[in-house]
Amino acid sequence: MSEQFGATSTTDDVLSNIRLHGKRILVTGVSAGLGVETARALASHGATVIGAARDLSKAERAISSAQKEATAGGGSIELIELDLASLASVRACTDRLVAEGKPLDVIIANAGVMATPQGTTTDGFETQFGVNHLGHFVLVNRLASLLSTGSRVVMLASSGHRFANVDLDDPGFERTPYEPFLAYGRAKTANILFAVEFDRRHRARGVRAAAVHPGGIHTELGRHMGEEQLTTLVDTINKQLASEGKEPFQFKTVPQGAATSVWTAVVASAETVGGRYCENCHVSEVVADDVVITPVSEGVRGYALDTATAEALWRKSEQMVAESFPPPVR
Repeated sequence: MSEQFGATSTTDDVLSNIRLHGKRILVTGVSAGLGVETARALASHGATVIGAARDLSKAERAISSAQKEATAGGGSIELIELDLASLASVRACTDRLVAEGKPLDVIIANAGVMATPQGTTTDGFETQFGVNHLGHFVLVNRLASLLSTGSRVVMLASSGHRFANVDLDDPGFERTPYEPFLAYGRAKTANILFAVEFDRRHRARGVRAAAVHPGGIHTELGRHMGEEQLTTLVDTINKQLASEGKEPFQFKTVPQGAATSVWTAVVASAETVGGRYCENCHVSEVVADDVVITPVSEGVRGYALDTATAEALWRKSEQMVAESFPPPVR
């Protein structure tokens, strides 16, 4: 591609001259923030967007203005109920979509929670691992039959994956002291590893998967962080950046944050992003585990792309959700 995008590119920048008429795209978490902007941007360029949300009334209010842009651009946004903290809800959502039988060109697993107090989902999983990883694990796998050659899966991950690798021996913190950002790190690493393994299993049939980090944005995702905690975190980051001779940290706008999702989903080549981790509208470089970098610096840890760990996580996830997703028949 001749045109280069970066950290300050917006959804409208990366979708300039892109036409998505005839494309069906599922986006989870379409009730606030990045989910609403992702749906707006794609639908305004002609896509039919299926927006999944736990609270449909909230989602309807959130997308009201986006609906007008969608209509003007020849696209549309329709909503479907999905609570990722309940596998019964996930299965009901997927059953409905599979029964409709309409193909999907892209699934963007955007919904998530961050740094929650210790708790469990309806099915007894640690909240962050259950919502961010296991809910999407079941959702995407149950919808895989609707994906055909040229389709993509985009998993919203985070630089927070650098807080921790997955712990397949204690995913529920039954033996490990619970720490909100440790749990978040495990869950976000799981999102990347899932993309790696899904891509490995499906690329022979032309279906690819990738993980993306949207960047630091003020959204509802940070609702469990107090202002004092957020201020302290930013101050710490800025001190480290200053010591490296770098400019202070700047939060991205929501359109800038959603840009990498849409770039990975419909702009970049499949071969470029398949099985990779992307941020700032490009594929990230691997950073060694022992290299100290700020949370806002670029780079993906090698353990998050490890194929053996990705396969082991897949098997562990199947065991936890009591459902098997074998590789597709070629």
